[in-house]
Amino acid sequence: MRGAEFAELMGFMVVAEERSFRRAAQRLAMSPSALSHSIGSLERRLGARLLNRTTRSVAPTEAGQALFDRLRPALAELDGAVRDVGAFQAQPSGTVRLNAPRIAAHLVVMPRLVEFRAAYPGVRLDLVVDDSMTDVIASGFDAGIRSGALVHQDMTAVRLTPDLRMAVVGSPRYFAVRPPPTVPGGLQDHVCLTYCWQDTGVMYRWRFDGPDGAIDVDVENALTVNDTDLLLDAALRGLGLAFLPDSFVEEHLARGELVRVLDEWCRPFSGFHLYYPRRPHMPAALRAFIDVVKLSR
Repeated sequence: MRGAEFAELMGFMVVAEERSFRRAAQRLAMSPSALSHSIGSLERRLGARLLNRTTRSVAPTEAGQALFDRLRPALAELDGAVRDVGAFQAQPSGTVRLNAPRIAAHLVVMPRLVEFRAAYPGVRLDLVVDDSMTDVIASGFDAGIRSGALVHQDMTAVRLTPDLRMAVVGSPRYFAVRPPPTVPGGLQDHVCLTYCWQDTGVMYRWRFDGPDGAIDVDVENALTVNDTDLLLDAALRGLGLAFLPDSFVEEHLARGELVRVLDEWCRPFSGFHLYYPRRPHMPAALRAFIDVVKLSR
């Protein structure tokens, strides 16, 4: 394949990802008109229209989507092969693209950033906070962080935290007018603040451990959000009860800003793991990041 043909394919892939000639041109450091000319040349060479263009949007045609789906894993493999050369560098450099939920970013990544930057100044961390169940590898990330129970078996996983526990918490202001629940079923009489996944609309289940096994409680949702920081803020303001990992709220519990209830009913869940696809050679930058953030002895 000639260099010009490869450049045309790369231009098409970026436009299909961005759904915008302007944004794609910025990524490729070229003008939108030059990029449009390149895509037109590709379409003429292949004898098929690849993109539907309007004044407001760009989207792949059926043929374009088929080409995009075939090219994406091949180009990802090429990109990985180039980055894997970094494994032979004496001093790691380059970029680690990481996808992590907000809680993991707070608990795992941010507390270790100073140490990481001091040890590996040549490595740049590109952190995307994402609470949805994104396919991080298909989206071009080097690695992701999720609860161990959510990591696919075909991935390599590195434990970052011990197992965690959930906590039902409310502010003293809230409990000044409502008695604390003593059993999970008592939550039906309380104002509850719940998490909802934006991409699916599914509510996070309030699940507890009882003498006869797991108990799922369908709580009344006074507030539903897709951001754990907002859930915590709402609980601190006395708006209701929130169901959050105890490590996320421990400082507020210690200062008396929140009160924990139903402690004996709250179940643990698998701690956070960093995961990435199995490959013969790991990029040096990713290995450096793992060495800093992995769970110590």
